[in-house]
Amino acid sequence: MRVKTLIELMTLSASVYHLAKDSQLIDRISQLTDKGREDLNKFASETQVDADGKELELIDKIILKASELKDEMDEKMEELIVTFYKKVNLTHADEMRAMEAKLVESDKVIALMEARLNRMEAKQ
Repeated sequence: MRVKTLIELMTLSASVYHLAKDSQLIDRISQLTDKGREDLNKFASETQVDADGKELELIDKIILKASELKDEMDEKMEELIVTFYKKVNLTHADEMRAMEAKLVESDKVIALMEARLNRMEAKQ
């Protein structure tokens, strides 16, 4: 009977622990939701005007913000692509230098072999 009670107590404590972890997760999600709601309300309440001086509607604000985010994303992507290309290009250049060094070495070996062959032919 004691073993069964101990197992039940351990199971109960594990369940309480998981419930506490779940409540922490729910609290964190709630905080993020509140923060997102505040940011969204702030964004919606901001007054933005177009070129004619008219206040933009919410959908126009969203379109404008999406356009700004797209431009930022394009700039970041361009930076990443340039960085990547530089790395790839350097790797390419290093490989080409190594291949050129191997070619020079191969030319030396071929010249040495031709000289040996010519010397052997001259002896015959």
